[in-house]
Amino acid sequence: MVAKTNENIQIKKIEEVYEIDIGMLDNFKDHPYGIREDEKYLETRDSIAQVGVTTPLLVRPKGKDKYEIISGHRRKHICEEFGITKIPCIIRDMDNDTATILMVDCNAQRDTVLPSEKSKAYKMKYEALKRQGKRNDLTSSQVGTKLRADEIMAQETGESRNQIQRWIHLGELIPELMQMVDDGRIAFSPAVEISYLYKNEQMMLLKMIEMFDHTPSLSQAQELRRLSKNYELNEDTMEDLMSEEKPNQIPKINISYGRIQHYVPRNVVTPKEVEDYLIKCAIVCQQRGINIEKLDIKIDKPKEVDRDSR
Repeated sequence: MVAKTNENIQIKKIEEVYEIDIGMLDNFKDHPYGIREDEKYLETRDSIAQVGVTTPLLVRPKGKDKYEIISGHRRKHICEEFGITKIPCIIRDMDNDTATILMVDCNAQRDTVLPSEKSKAYKMKYEALKRQGKRNDLTSSQVGTKLRADEIMAQETGESRNQIQRWIHLGELIPELMQMVDDGRIAFSPAVEISYLYKNEQMMLLKMIEMFDHTPSLSQAQELRRLSKNYELNEDTMEDLMSEEKPNQIPKINISYGRIQHYVPRNVVTPKEVEDYLIKCAIVCQQRGINIEKLDIKIDKPKEVDRDSR
């Protein structure tokens, strides 16, 4: 039997847990993640309602009688909802960059993360790692062996360096276009291409999207970026490009208001209002069990032109 030596024994330091008044806890500065009532949130809420906060928040000192949350924003939010005034916390002293990196890492496994949140979080961590690398370069002679910030993130996330940079650059989108990415109206790859456009060009594109009621495909977004790079992007070239029908574009149905004005309420006027009204009519028919196919509605088709009589 081999006797255990001090080298064989790993001592794990147990950090003390403190009960801290909720009013002394501040959210992390520029915290990139929102709070949504997803499945994990509801599980945490039910758990806190039954047994209280069992996993302490991780915080760091912030001035006199104040602490900044590194991990646990949702738990604090739920405690505020329930009127809980004291929360168990682990206090750990750390600098800004270490705190930023740890905050992003602690939230990396969230169930739902919006593209805008991931982009902002990646940028915050990337810049913190770069600053740490510069500080280490001042005290180390092995500069050539150091990894780039995006290489470190690539190893930790399993994504390529190029993909990390793409996520970061996505943050160059104007808020209105970023919202379309979050809503799923613009896919990730076209959105990255669009993020290389100047801000005024992005505003122009926003107007074109509203005009043509569709977002750019990947090929259109790539062409927009190319035109911008060559200083050839203007209203005319953008309109020509956006007016092209996308291969997978769903055909639009245009209805003359004169044909339906007698069948819709007078306050239903705009195309969006008419569309919503007709959809609601169809839903009501379905809910009431009205089978439109059995109504035997005759649709008058346009008469064919007799080419010989022209």
